[in-house]
Amino acid sequence: MNIDLIRKRFADRFGGEGELYTSPGRINLIGEHTDYNGGFVFPGAIDKGMVAEIRPNGTDRVRAVAVDLDDYAEFGLGEQDAPSQGWARYIFGVCREIQKRGGRIAGFDAAFSGDVPLGAGMSSSAALESTFANALDELFSLGIDRFELARIGQATEHNYCGVNCGIMDQFASVFGKAGHLMRLDCRSMEFRYFPFDPEAHGYRLVLVDSAVKHELVDSPYNKRRESCERVVEVIRRRHPEVCYLRDADMDMLREAAPDISEEDMRRARFVIGETQRVLDVCDALERGDYATVGERMYQTHEGLSKDYEVSCEELDHLNDIARRCGVTGSRIMGGGFGGCTINLVKKELYDDFVSTAKRQFAERWGHEPKIYDVVISDGARKLA
Repeated sequence: MNIDLIRKRFADRFGGEGELYTSPGRINLIGEHTDYNGGFVFPGAIDKGMVAEIRPNGTDRVRAVAVDLDDYAEFGLGEQDAPSQGWARYIFGVCREIQKRGGRIAGFDAAFSGDVPLGAGMSSSAALESTFANALDELFSLGIDRFELARIGQATEHNYCGVNCGIMDQFASVFGKAGHLMRLDCRSMEFRYFPFDPEAHGYRLVLVDSAVKHELVDSPYNKRRESCERVVEVIRRRHPEVCYLRDADMDMLREAAPDISEEDMRRARFVIGETQRVLDVCDALERGDYATVGERMYQTHEGLSKDYEVSCEELDHLNDIARRCGVTGSRIMGGGFGGCTINLVKKELYDDFVSTAKRQFAERWGHEPKIYDVVISDGARKLA
């Protein structure tokens, strides 16, 4: 992250200096498609994110420089003042969501830049939202609860950017803690930190980005959510205490099998299994048992590929390469149909795995995957 460049662009445009704030992107070690099923996710903040220099300007206008895009936007704080640039709508949305909650803010100047890889599933948008939400909270002494900062980012996506996302990305960006992952209960919103230090146990965590994203002709996420909801409806006939698939077990699913389709059966089998895998990984980390963590990652990939059917040939190929190279754990990270695998690799196998993945993937698909090493880091904060 080139903070000197941010400072230079701020000074060139606005003169003087502001305060520096940052928020990270995130990974999710395990727990996919569990959020809308009332289950658990297990994210961590990473050492890549957004940095913004911000200073109140004494007006009712926001003036912002997107350093990486070499673009500038200026807008007011009323609902009618939405900017045309997509990136500026994230900042505008944060301002509006703070105001909706009674926060009194005024105009400010800002310049920002980021090093979260775009399109790799590490949530650059959440990092941007969290950076500005946290900064405005401090600069205007608003006293907003940290969870509310995450909800402000989520509401920005819903209301100003057209993305009906869950809370995980913003939660991880706000609450991240170096050396720890966070198990978030998506039903109760309770969370707990778990120690995660792969380096100390002889491992490295690496993302392998296929650099592909398949265009989909239908709405696969909505269809899978509908499958899960249909299964819950059937299970509830005998077990009214079940509100989400997270509340069900495999015995309940088998009991409901005559009344559900084979496809819905597979979708539900993945989600119920994934709920337990998150808990298994948490227990394993407390024991320092990274081998079990890796086993569960492979099981998640198998389920996402065969039962939930959100993988693609490129991601399955990367997972196969990881197995052949002796990688401890590997799986799709994110919604699927492209993007990254997340891999837990013994240090002594790292170089061979990376070179093999690059070579074999390129031989089959015509381009090398991108490699991102990941370090678990702190969440939204002011920089000294």
